[in-house]
Amino acid sequence: MSGKERSPRHRPWSVYRANTFDLSAEMMGLALSGTSQDPDEPVLEFSVACSELVTPSLDRKPTSFVAVSCTTPPQAFWTKHAQTEIIEGTSNPIYLSSIAFFQDSLITQQTQVKLSVYDVKDRSQGTMYMLGSSMFSVKELLQDKHHRLHLTLRSADNERVGNITVIAWQIEEKREQRAPVARLQRGDTVNGRMVLPVDESLTGSTSIKSKSSSLCKDPMLKAVFGGVMSRTYRFPTTDGNHLRVLEQMAESVLSLHIPRQFMKLLLEEDAVRVCELEELGELAPCRENLRRQIITHYQTIILRYQETISDLHEYKGPSFKPSTLKAERKLEFIPTNLHIQRMRVQGETGYDWTYDVVTIGAPAAHHQGFKGCGLRKLLHKLEEARKHTYEEESSAGFGSKGMTYQPQDVVKAKELIAQINTLKTQVCYYTERLSRAAKERSANALERTLAILTEKTRQLETVCESKLLSSAIVALAAARPQFSQQSTPSPSSSSLSPSRSPSRSPSRHPSSPSRTAVSPSRQVTPLEGSEGSRSKRVSAQLDNHEEEWEKVWLNVDKSLECVIQTVDRLLQRDKLQSDSSSEDVFLLSTEVPNNTKKESSPEVEKKSPGEWIEVLYPLLTTLTECASLMSDKAKKALVFLLMQDSAPTIAMSLTMQYRRDVVFCQTLTALICGFVLKLRNCLCDTGFLRQLHTIGLLVQYESLLSTYGEELAMLEDMSVGIMDLRNVTFKVTQATSGFSPDMLPVITGNRTGFNVRVPMPGMMFDTLPRDIQNGMLLRVQPVLFNVGINEQQTLAEKFGDTSLQDVINMESMTRLSSYYDQFKEVLPEDCLPRSRSTTTLPDILKLLSQNVNAKKTKNVEILWQAAEACRRLNGVRFTSCKSAKDRTAMSLTLEQCQILQQEHAMAPQVFYQALDCMRSEGCRRENTMKNVGCRKYAFNSLQLKAFPKQYRPPEGTYGKVET
Repeated sequence: MSGKERSPRHRPWSVYRANTFDLSAEMMGLALSGTSQDPDEPVLEFSVACSELVTPSLDRKPTSFVAVSCTTPPQAFWTKHAQTEIIEGTSNPIYLSSIAFFQDSLITQQTQVKLSVYDVKDRSQGTMYMLGSSMFSVKELLQDKHHRLHLTLRSADNERVGNITVIAWQIEEKREQRAPVARLQRGDTVNGRMVLPVDESLTGSTSIKSKSSSLCKDPMLKAVFGGVMSRTYRFPTTDGNHLRVLEQMAESVLSLHIPRQFMKLLLEEDAVRVCELEELGELAPCRENLRRQIITHYQTIILRYQETISDLHEYKGPSFKPSTLKAERKLEFIPTNLHIQRMRVQGETGYDWTYDVVTIGAPAAHHQGFKGCGLRKLLHKLEEARKHTYEEESSAGFGSKGMTYQPQDVVKAKELIAQINTLKTQVCYYTERLSRAAKERSANALERTLAILTEKTRQLETVCESKLLSSAIVALAAARPQFSQQSTPSPSSSSLSPSRSPSRSPSRHPSSPSRTAVSPSRQVTPLEGSEGSRSKRVSAQLDNHEEEWEKVWLNVDKSLECVIQTVDRLLQRDKLQSDSSSEDVFLLSTEVPNNTKKESSPEVEKKSPGEWIEVLYPLLTTLTECASLMSDKAKKALVFLLMQDSAPTIAMSLTMQYRRDVVFCQTLTALICGFVLKLRNCLCDTGFLRQLHTIGLLVQYESLLSTYGEELAMLEDMSVGIMDLRNVTFKVTQATSGFSPDMLPVITGNRTGFNVRVPMPGMMFDTLPRDIQNGMLLRVQPVLFNVGINEQQTLAEKFGDTSLQDVINMESMTRLSSYYDQFKEVLPEDCLPRSRSTTTLPDILKLLSQNVNAKKTKNVEILWQAAEACRRLNGVRFTSCKSAKDRTAMSLTLEQCQILQQEHAMAPQVFYQALDCMRSEGCRRENTMKNVGCRKYAFNSLQLKAFPKQYRPPEGTYGKVET
């Protein structure tokens, strides 16, 4: 073998670790030098190479790998520890993988290691036999001057079949403790590998300033992630150095934690909706039937949510859902095969970079199936059904079944309800604050609180001036039992804008434009002229309700004016008479207008000027009662409006909503995992943190689903779930303790918007920008790029339809460009991470846009460029296929090698060697084992012929298995 073939510069190494335990004193002694406290650092690691291997058949060279077993006395049996990759057709293989023992290996210097060399006759069938073996003790390896052993391989018949060399890697001390590093002898082609330094940040993984935080040791990440598997490699670079690469895969407790919280919020939201319908009061028989029908449907859905919550709390399995259970009803809200994939790259110059990707099986309603269609088509069908009902009732006139509103009316009504709920709470809160300030006789607090109370009350009044709300109040009045026949109000009464106080409205006369204009969002049919007397009676009754609503609104306005005037006089009199209290405070209350609902009691006359609370309390009580009355009345009217609108399509609507909830829950869980990772990893990146609270976080989903058969419907589900993430905000809080449950994210809100509180240890929280510490809501901008790569996509491109993929990619391209434009407007370029690539970010986006608009089959460059653009924009990466197991593994390993070559100058001649090594011995191979109990990717030879070349696994790593 030539020196070039033997050069260890071209050889990565690979190791495995499942858990982490504390390092014993004896294990610490195994380290050649330096410290091994970092759980990501092996206690002992060595490489192996064989020479002069011989086989019984002299006409063929062996295709070999080395299996490593160990035993520690008094243990009397061998335990398999690891194995190298397979190298084909050579008698002198130098293996790319090395063997590592981590802190959980519990080895000692007395541990015996057995090296068994196997010759593989057929990789696809797994046919092999043991060529020979050799043994050594850990003590022998450590005591050798150069930490290397040359051993003879012997067969079962004790015949010599070749040689094997073992070379231990040195673990160096911290920079301030170590001596300069020298190269080993270059004359020995096996031992000519340079000893690589361990970066200082490796030994301080829990440090806040560390560029990379340990999944095993960092308190914030350890609370969220677990079951960490590790592989490590060393790859040569173009400048003759080496890259040290740590690959890790972990599952997350959030896979269960988030769905449990989410289901509880949905249950509470729908239960509130039922209560709102029940509280509408007495309705005419036809309206009552509609209400009963809607409540029945909601109760059915609530029962399903209750069953699901019970199932999730009873679940005792692993903290991830295997792909084999993706269609399990009890677990349908749990994301499929959710893991995080981390690649940590360290160079000899001291840099340390971490790349994280969240992997998740396609967020979709697998249990409900895909025979009909996905969410995009269901939403379209629901819109068409509403439109059809609206057109029917508009052409036939409003009958006894109710009125249908346009989509913008429904959206507006939901917004009004949310605003009214919020403002009502705020008015009550600041009323209480004002009362407390008066009791404490704090002039400054009284003045500040009054300003806020005035602002919130005025906002509530403005919200209640909506024309849509006015028409809803009239509609609810017409639905009461006292109307012997349900009739649609005439335009002069049904579309009136609510009255204003004289000081804020130019005219309250019935003939003014504001009271006669027909609402543009509703079509109103006049009453039949044959029932003139009945129409007049109905119209008069509705006018009475209109006047009642006007009085309610005016009461709030006047009550607020009373509070303002009273506080002003109290403050003025207190300022003028700070040294005298001879005047009776009751004189102030007599100047208050007579419009107040309650008057000060006679006892107030006897109070001293200092008793402000006695004067203000009845006025504040009146304001609270009036604001609550107005809010409740408005809310009931809007609930009635939504009831009327939803009645014709309630069954279809709730079925669609349930599916949407399932998909969104899976997507949200993955998003939270990605946010926690990104926030912790970029804690000291001031540019990222500034970008985060200024324009929000970019989240980019990569999908490998085909646009054929069931996967087309999965893609529909997934695209809707990802776009719904625009309604999610994050808020970073300080953790109440370092206890793991106190470090888990907490969700609040409802379907109109969810907020995720992310707790952080105090020392980390203190490093955040002031805006984030003060509770600023952090937004996300989701984008999705999909390119199908399998044989079903071939069918879709030849015989089917790829329009959905084209539309999704174009929509996401628009949003991605918009995000970058927004970035350029408000932030400097130095907020973004540096890149060794010669292609600028604008050029990448231009190329991506060209590829998105190009008609090219299986254009995987879209995925590559979208992923690079995401990384360059400080975004969070997600990768997905049907089960996040096979195609996802191909994409992830390809992305990792592309990053190593583009950003870290990995030697191009080892690109495909490194790619095959990661796919055969890396973490994603173990992911298949976790999901289906077999270390094989679920491909066959015929399928792989349809795959792009870069997405094909090495021979022997795939076969027919369950997906």
